[in-house]
Amino acid sequence: MGAPRGDVPAAGRGGRTGRTLTAGGTAAAGLAALGLSLAGCGAGGTGARDEGPARGASVAQSAPSPSSSPAPTAKRVDAVALVKNDPKVSAEVKRDLKPCVADEYPVDVSYGKLTGGSSDDIVVNVMTCGDAVGVGSYVYRAVGTEYQNVFRVEEPPVYAEIDRGDLVVTMQVYEKGDPVEYPSGENVITYHWSANRFVEQARTHNDYSNAVGGGSPTAPEN
Repeated sequence: MGAPRGDVPAAGRGGRTGRTLTAGGTAAAGLAALGLSLAGCGAGGTGARDEGPARGASVAQSAPSPSSSPAPTAKRVDAVALVKNDPKVSAEVKRDLKPCVADEYPVDVSYGKLTGGSSDDIVVNVMTCGDAVGVGSYVYRAVGTEYQNVFRVEEPPVYAEIDRGDLVVTMQVYEKGDPVEYPSGENVITYHWSANRFVEQARTHNDYSNAVGGGSPTAPEN
């Protein structure tokens, strides 16, 4: 998929079997206006965040009814249309964003306060259907009746979440020979909105144990 493009920082985590997904990146966010009006529905949310429903058994979720709003201040949007009409989203992500089953798309959506606006910001994670690997993470800020893309990263596996008013992006790190379900570690990057952009606040690297999930180490010989 390649590194993040344009004027937005790199970062992230995606879903997978076994351990949590993660990877790293740098911060820098630019505003790109979208001619998208508020719509009446969107996909479900996931992960640790301020607002939005928890992920169910499947990452592919159909658009819920308007009555199932995740919070009184959150306005449901059609997340799939938001991504597909966003000029900052790569053609590859748009092309691969298709229903997994019937009208269920592999997108997770979170609503919460990130940029200090009067309306909730929207975090959209686009994943693969089969193994739930995050291929793109985006943050949209409400400006009037439209949304602006103020953050994007398209370097899988990537996943973005809202955590106590900050944006947390997790990305997996693979060493040579690592199977896709067992990365060697992860980078977790925290961004805070400041001066109309996301600024990196903290970065943590976690190494995974080779003995967990990937098989036990060879026992020493006597």
